[in-house]
Amino acid sequence: MAKRKELRHAFGFDDVAIAPGVTTVNPELTDISTELGGERLEIPILASAMDAVVDPSFAIELGRRGGLAVLNLEGLQCRFEDPDSVLAEVAATDTAGATAVLQKAYASPIRDDLIALRIQQIKDGGVKAAVSITPPNTKRIAPIVEDAGADFFVVQATVTTARHISSSKKGLVLRELIDQVSMPVLVGNTVSYEASLELMEEGISGLLVGVGPGAACTSREVLGIGVPQVTATIDCAAARDAYFEQSGRYVPIITDGGIRTGGDLCKAFASGADAVMIGSPFAGTLEAPGGGYHWGMATPHAELPRGVRVHLGQHTTLDRLLKGPTSRTNGTENFVGALRTCMGSIGAERLRQMHDADLIIAPAIKTEGKIYQMMRD
Repeated sequence: MAKRKELRHAFGFDDVAIAPGVTTVNPELTDISTELGGERLEIPILASAMDAVVDPSFAIELGRRGGLAVLNLEGLQCRFEDPDSVLAEVAATDTAGATAVLQKAYASPIRDDLIALRIQQIKDGGVKAAVSITPPNTKRIAPIVEDAGADFFVVQATVTTARHISSSKKGLVLRELIDQVSMPVLVGNTVSYEASLELMEEGISGLLVGVGPGAACTSREVLGIGVPQVTATIDCAAARDAYFEQSGRYVPIITDGGIRTGGDLCKAFASGADAVMIGSPFAGTLEAPGGGYHWGMATPHAELPRGVRVHLGQHTTLDRLLKGPTSRTNGTENFVGALRTCMGSIGAERLRQMHDADLIIAPAIKTEGKIYQMMRD
């Protein structure tokens, strides 16, 4: 008898809530630092490797505040000596023509000299330099990144696995790459237990979790693939814990994408994340290079563009987004304050203790409010 396909319920940030603990802690006593590749981050937040979010200047500003920004080596910063003029053109184009403008810009070749220059600019700012590349370009670019002295090397694709079928004679072998470079290698993106475990066994130093959850990404609509972030993080964190028990080596999990509010950020850590990667909220800061616009890495894809150029506006600053004081009511400012307050409410003095938080299935606040209003009426 043929096996019938069964579906399981997966949960996103709006589907769950964190139950308060039986012990509370003063928020100022909480330690929100995390460790990534042997380096301590005072703020467990990474900025996405997207051109509208990270340039050398933004990387320096976030690094000085304790976070880590990842520069896209296949983006405009490494294709043009003057990327600001291209960014201005993208911002000035109407929505209908934005993808064509982006495709034309990204057709320009990646310049090795600019890769080295951008890394040096970040390091000259006194912060760690983290860079991102896709698997097809990794073997060629890795020696340049190594020589330039980057501190973190991120190999990132829509979906990444340790097992990959390729038309090339020898595709990217993660274990060989890790042996060849001195910097920690972070890999993404994935959403499953088995794929996560196999990637960790290759020797990676960190794992990015998330397929299609970001505001500027349309992988769920275009490709039909993806897993909501709470379930994806829980599954990948389970693989991390199993791998730690087997090997004694702890591989941090980074929830990448879909985080819009302080509550989303806190739920990511309660689901098992060691750090989070954020795009859209950063793109809305005055320090971001996109001028209030935002688009995903796959938006300018030559054959199958996936994503949209989102207009966010520049409504806040990096300092206010991270540490307040908040002037907004939707939780998109003061991420650090939200995390510390949440930790205090569940009795977590250190970030990893967030993993023990009790997550419950709960209707979205807006839905809950509508139900209450109906009952009252």
